[in-house]
Amino acid sequence: MFTGLIAELGRVSGVERSADGARVRIEASSASELRDGDSIAVNGVCLTATNVNGGSFSAEAMNETLGRTSLGALDAGARVNLELPLRAGDRLGGHVVQGHVDGVGTIAERTEDGFAQTLRIEAPEQVLRYVVQKGSIAVDGVSLTVAGLDDRSFTVSLIPETIERTNLGGAAPGTPVNLEVDVLAKYVEKAVSR
Repeated sequence: MFTGLIAELGRVSGVERSADGARVRIEASSASELRDGDSIAVNGVCLTATNVNGGSFSAEAMNETLGRTSLGALDAGARVNLELPLRAGDRLGGHVVQGHVDGVGTIAERTEDGFAQTLRIEAPEQVLRYVVQKGSIAVDGVSLTVAGLDDRSFTVSLIPETIERTNLGGAAPGTPVNLEVDVLAKYVEKAVSR
């Protein structure tokens, strides 16, 4: 389990693709806290760290993950949001994030709003059905509050800290982003539909 509070921007140092999936190598100072087999969220996707070596680690993404997330588009040099899993007793400063991506959205518009910036993100209908104004959503693993909502998209605001510490700070219109809705909404829908 994660909180959506990004610990570090890592750098992809290599990607090996095959018909079986992809292996991504990531350089990050937080790799020193990992052991082989530990979970880590990469752009909001829960992956398993392997070949941990000082300042880097590898992670394998199976075809299911590549088809459901934006990880298949990663290339060497890409900056990725990283978060280590929540430990018992840690503060839950964002919201409950599982690292199970519900769909991929696209940044449609970026606007200045005082010291903040607003992103309008187009999202698939199966994601938008769970999005509510002032609710939580994870965008590339970043816990954000939904500021606005329409039939095709939602907006979020980024404070300077988020702009500086995450890859959303440099994300231009057209950039694909991983989306994870609040898991409580899915449980409520299932319970009510019975």
